[in-house]
Amino acid sequence: MSEALSALPGAAFKGLVTIEDAGLRGMITLRGDLADAKLKSAVKSAAGVEVPDARRALLADEAGALWMSPDELLILAPYARANETVAALSSALGGVHHLAVNVSDARAVFCMSGAGWREVLGKLSPADLHLDAFGPGEVRRTRLAQVAAAFWTMEEDKVEVVCFRSVARYVFELLANAADAPAPVGHY
Repeated sequence: MSEALSALPGAAFKGLVTIEDAGLRGMITLRGDLADAKLKSAVKSAAGVEVPDARRALLADEAGALWMSPDELLILAPYARANETVAALSSALGGVHHLAVNVSDARAVFCMSGAGWREVLGKLSPADLHLDAFGPGEVRRTRLAQVAAAFWTMEEDKVEVVCFRSVARYVFELLANAADAPAPVGHY
């Protein structure tokens, strides 16, 4: 069996911000009624956090839950435990209409750190990234240039970006290009 690798192992760029491949991440798409008590309990057990409110990210070490839409969460788990987490969710949600799928190998994650990350993402995304509109613990599902992406703030100077693995090189180069250009957006 071959060894799993992230989409761009070791990729890094230093400019206005530092951009790095975040490595392998366990990611599970969970769809269902987010208000259902059984689903809430299953998320708490699997991710160690409550079901997040709209546009929120709740993180606990390598685990967490990100709100993606009114009926969808992205559950984060250690990569090696992703299949086990799917099985636990499916078992806990027996009899409840839901979908739990391991999407880890279909995604790429990049970590951006540095005070200028809003400037970098502001050049690529239509999302309002002003501190009043997007602060720590928030998530946005949007696009970067012309591809689907989501990003969430880990802390004031750190954000993570997730995209489809098939466009990982394109997204990394978009981010690096935006971080290499010194002209600010000027809104942040």
